[in-house]
Amino acid sequence: MADHKEIQENNPANQLNIELSEEVAEGIYSNLAMIAHSQSEFVIDFIRMMPGLPKAKVKSRIIITPEHALRLLSALQDNIKKYESVFGPIKASHDPFPLPMNFGGTVGEA
Repeated sequence: MADHKEIQENNPANQLNIELSEEVAEGIYSNLAMIAHSQSEFVIDFIRMMPGLPKAKVKSRIIITPEHALRLLSALQDNIKKYESVFGPIKASHDPFPLPMNFGGTVGEA
């Protein structure tokens, strides 16, 4: 099997080859995200929490510009709408131990 998979955008005017290695294609499971921001960037930490353990581990950190954060929000809203049109509404969990998904506020600038 090849070391990577290439994905091509079907727009001939703006063709972009995106390389996706097998390791990255496997993905990383996360069941919690924490978001912080500065004036110039958004930092999204993807975390895996295990039941009964007091310690959780950040599995991946993504740093993006505010403009890309807005695009990500739009893409997520669009995909949730499409998902719900096929599978029905996503039910929000009423976890007795809610954790913040967004700390808000700013952090020091990089």
